[in-house]
Amino acid sequence: MSMFHYYDLGYCEAFIFDEFLVNQIREGITITPEHNVKLKEVIDTHFKDKPVVYISNRIHSYSVDPLTYIETSKICNLLAIAVVSDNLTFRESAAFESKFYQKPFAIFETLSEAIEWVHKTIQEQMD
Repeated sequence: MSMFHYYDLGYCEAFIFDEFLVNQIREGITITPEHNVKLKEVIDTHFKDKPVVYISNRIHSYSVDPLTYIETSKICNLLAIAVVSDNLTFRESAAFESKFYQKPFAIFETLSEAIEWVHKTIQEQMD
């Protein structure tokens, strides 16, 4: 049975699937390490004891405190982060942010490319 859940967390919308979650941060938000508390709650609720990959669907302009990624790296079952955007500036920001995350971090132009990478990443973890 496949799983799908939706959350409107005020600062973002989160879409929960079987192996990954897609997060869309709202326009003008600044993501800080404190936002990891909510992320960890969602992961603990839906992915207890199973691997998950976070997909950031960047359709809006917002900023991320790079220190956020240091805390995000500590979420044990969070295997990797994918950023999706067809905006060059957003992708360049993500490339900078990736330096602060200690696990796999990839940038894609489409959601389907990111989802394909998610499946490969989880499969490699299982092997």
